[in-house]
Amino acid sequence: MTVPRIVIVGGGFAGMETARKLERILKPDEAALKLVTPYDHQLYLPLLPHVASGILTPQSVAVSLRRLLRRTVIVPGGAVGIDPGAKAVVARKINGETTVEHYDYLVLTPGSVTRQFDIPGVDEHAVGMKTLAEAAWVRDHVISQLDLSAASSDRAEQETRLQFVVVGGGYAGTETAAYLHHLTSAAVKRYPGLDPALINWHLVDIAPRLMPELGERLGEKALAILKRRGVKVSLGVSVAEATADTVTLTDGRKLPCHTLIWTAGVAASPLIATLDAETNRGRLIVRPDLTVPGLDGVFALGDAAAVPDLAKGDDAICPPTAQHAMRQGWTAAKNVAAALRGAPLTHYRHRDLGLVVDLGGIQAVSKPLGLELTALPAQAVARGYHLAALRTFPARLRTLTNWTLNALAGYDFVRIGFQAGRPATLKDFESPDAYLSPDLIASHTGGEVRKRTD
Repeated sequence: MTVPRIVIVGGGFAGMETARKLERILKPDEAALKLVTPYDHQLYLPLLPHVASGILTPQSVAVSLRRLLRRTVIVPGGAVGIDPGAKAVVARKINGETTVEHYDYLVLTPGSVTRQFDIPGVDEHAVGMKTLAEAAWVRDHVISQLDLSAASSDRAEQETRLQFVVVGGGYAGTETAAYLHHLTSAAVKRYPGLDPALINWHLVDIAPRLMPELGERLGEKALAILKRRGVKVSLGVSVAEATADTVTLTDGRKLPCHTLIWTAGVAASPLIATLDAETNRGRLIVRPDLTVPGLDGVFALGDAAAVPDLAKGDDAICPPTAQHAMRQGWTAAKNVAAALRGAPLTHYRHRDLGLVVDLGGIQAVSKPLGLELTALPAQAVARGYHLAALRTFPARLRTLTNWTLNALAGYDFVRIGFQAGRPATLKDFESPDAYLSPDLIASHTGGEVRKRTD
């Protein structure tokens, strides 16, 4: 007798936790588990700025899915289309082959991509901070700008190489600017011919406040820390245009630079658009039990789903954070198992535990359970939270060891040199155009593409 097929799309926080929990809840003969993911690791996104600055090695924040999962079959590729009528997922494997995975229950956790706006040049000249490859590339690129500047006798070129722009005043952008500013400030001391005054980091955000979710006091505290270090923060301003060597802001300033890091929010994975289902600002609308209305056997959670936030009430939607994604994964696993066994489903409910923002050194701002902390106490909470959230002991040990080594020995400034001579873009790392049209999906599954009538 064939067992029910459970297919999970995405190996991030939500997908990995769903698979891990299902392995514990279900017996081997109750269901066959498959995980469709282009990467063989679960990435701990909040620590990517630490990787970009070289404090943490990539292995510290990339937990092997094959270490975490015992029974789940990993399909190494990305889902590029869903056919709910045929109950099939179209996946493009990493070797280029296209495969169709049929399911009885589907758990959609494709995550998000860097949000782009219709701004000339951004798609060609910006790079994000959403993948391990992006973080590693940014580190290599930033150090190469120091090397190229040191190699040049033209002060104008030196100035252009040593000016960096980060767009997005949320957690990712703020921590990225803080940590990379730390890196370049330490590195320039090893370049006797370079003027440290030429190094300029700009943090730009259209919002009137930095990290408004933290509250006014902590947001202002973080802003003061960055300004004291020398980071130039521009609020109420965005990018009007980007070229290979300039970034023009909406207030008219033209900044000569070769580095534009784009962290201006996230958007749901383009995979959601292939479903032709109802969305809320691009995120798939789901019920409180994480089921998708009108799609039989389909659950959705994480960044790509508009999960009702019952703890806040009204029409609140859970923010796209790791904290919610992990816990939604636990609820999804319980509900998939309940659906399989004919038991009632439960609603997802979680009260936010707070926010942590690591600004490097002993500087941080944190708000655990509503308690506002700064400096060393905030840093202790931030790093303690990250250690607890990492899913394996080896990952925690590597992270703690790397932090300790950096505190004792400082930074290293090694340029690996990969992708030398070829600029990278958001499209290179996040492949936003990899997804299929409804007709192409149907051609692979042999089914008819479902059309909404509302």
